[in-house]
Amino acid sequence: MSEMTEVADEQLEIELLLEAIFRKYGYDFRDYAGAHTKRRLDLRRAREGLTSFSEMQHKVIRNPDFFDQLLLDLSINVTEMFRDPWFYQKVREVMVPHLQTYPFIKVWHAGCSSGQEVYSMGILLEEEGLKERVQIYATDFNERILNKARQGIYPMNLVREYTANYQKAGGTQSFSDYYTADYDSAVIKNRLRDKVLFSSHNLVTDSVFGEMNVIFCRNVLIYFNRELQSRVLRLFYDSLCPGGFLCLGSKESIRFSEVADMFEVVSERERIYRKKRLI
Repeated sequence: MSEMTEVADEQLEIELLLEAIFRKYGYDFRDYAGAHTKRRLDLRRAREGLTSFSEMQHKVIRNPDFFDQLLLDLSINVTEMFRDPWFYQKVREVMVPHLQTYPFIKVWHAGCSSGQEVYSMGILLEEEGLKERVQIYATDFNERILNKARQGIYPMNLVREYTANYQKAGGTQSFSDYYTADYDSAVIKNRLRDKVLFSSHNLVTDSVFGEMNVIFCRNVLIYFNRELQSRVLRLFYDSLCPGGFLCLGSKESIRFSEVADMFEVVSERERIYRKKRLI
């Protein structure tokens, strides 16, 4: 068998595995970026001692516990408090003055993972005097990760890094004001968690999410293929109020998407865009 044939066969096995996941459990990874998906599946296959993706498909269908583990593998859970501090500095500079003119603010963190960036924005809004006017919605498709986000408990050994990020992001208080130390964990204070509504939402399969003033979806689209990126960007456009802000990750852009002309660029480096108002 030629190497090209082996690659084609393996690709077919992956496609059938992802189709089985969708049909059995309703989670759709078929339009995720191929290289990312294969890398994550390869890691799980090696750990389980499986010889092929076809063998993995059989195990996924027959063993829901194995699927739960695979779902964690395929989830995108790379995050930290005040990730990319320069981004949060720009939010303070260019977005907050507009938000301060609103009587009520609805913020959606799509693909919120374990919640660090959600609480980062909560801290920023509190420091800018907007806490009482804001409702934050945080969504992810993985219930296990959502539960971790709801708890707001993070390893204490990461706090030094988070504190440095907070300071570089223009924090005006002491970062220790926002968490309680509990042995080897830092617990986000209730006043921040009380402003966040965590709920399940799948960007791939679910529909419009309210009428938001701000949407954060940072470093999620890079894991989607171009067609899925286009669908999700349209979902964000339809979920934003006119004049609403869309914030993407540093390696993401709307520049060549079908919604590019529907937004104005607020800050290209920070990937902050604003939905154009109807004339």
